[in-house]
Amino acid sequence: MKPIQISPLSAHEIQELHELYRRTRKAQLRTRAQIILLAGEKGMTAPEIAEIVRKTDQTVRNWLKRYDAYGIRGLSDSPRPGPPKKVTSQYAEQLLQVVRSQPPDLGLPYQIWTLPRLADYMAAMTGIRVDPETVRRYLKANRAKQLKIKTVGRESKIEDVPVMLDLRERMA
Repeated sequence: MKPIQISPLSAHEIQELHELYRRTRKAQLRTRAQIILLAGEKGMTAPEIAEIVRKTDQTVRNWLKRYDAYGIRGLSDSPRPGPPKKVTSQYAEQLLQVVRSQPPDLGLPYQIWTLPRLADYMAAMTGIRVDPETVRRYLKANRAKQLKIKTVGRESKIEDVPVMLDLRERMA
């Protein structure tokens, strides 16, 4: 198989790739930057690089071709098919503000938030209807250190205390 050669890297491109490699938290993106750096700086071949990064020769070739065609932007994942996300950053911010308040303070007839109640309230306020499980995931991702999500029967109650994950989360 014919070795793939990428265009010679300029000092600026090498600097960008080193910066990407050092700063990204995404392991896949770091590996892709490493592939390009090994090929551009060290002149290594796809099989040699594949052995180092533990990918197939073809995967290394694909990333080299993509970098050659699109530059550093080509190392990021392409958009995935499917509908856009329902939950916007504004929704997530508002969700966190609402969960910090008590339901009676918002004129609601109950004393504690449950995930279905929270999903219903947010749907009424924002017009965005999501499943209670989606609400739980956003709360866990954004407030896990301050919220306790307790499952009692089929209802999940949310309390503002240090985290103690429910049984489902402990088993996951």
